[in-house]
Amino acid sequence: MLIDDMQHPDHVSRLGTRWESVTDRVMGGLSDAALAHETYQGRSCLRLRGDVRLDNNGGFVQMALDLAPLGGELDASSWTGVELVVQGNGERYGVHLRTGDLTRPWQSYRAGLVAGPAWQTVRLPFVDFVTHRTEAPLALQRLRRLGLVAIGKAFEADLRLACLSFY
Repeated sequence: MLIDDMQHPDHVSRLGTRWESVTDRVMGGLSDAALAHETYQGRSCLRLRGDVRLDNNGGFVQMALDLAPLGGELDASSWTGVELVVQGNGERYGVHLRTGDLTRPWQSYRAGLVAGPAWQTVRLPFVDFVTHRTEAPLALQRLRRLGLVAIGKAFEADLRLACLSFY
């Protein structure tokens, strides 16, 4: 299932929902981020750039997408996992999922990837996502949001996403 191939320059996904940039400033942190549509090495992509800072208990920047309009839920139980085509600066990034079962902003289901300088296709099976600050199991029938996150250490984030799908 194709979620987005980054062909729409105003950050609107194939699902009709909009990509957005979120930082730890929502909770008092000092990290900065920018999200831009661009063409890189012949591929249309979204680029997340940011300065991840740990000051004031901060430490993240992300590009995030609601998977259904108006707070709705998407049933991904027919698929095996998340497939991404990414390029980056060699840093480790997180892929965070949220469901309708999570009530706190710090709760998620997490998997990670290293985005190197060459475009690469990464597959992350749903069974490899681990719970973070919740005991609720990952309910694939109730997915609400997906985020690509630079988190946990001070560094310069630079991540490009050319395609996002469930496989």
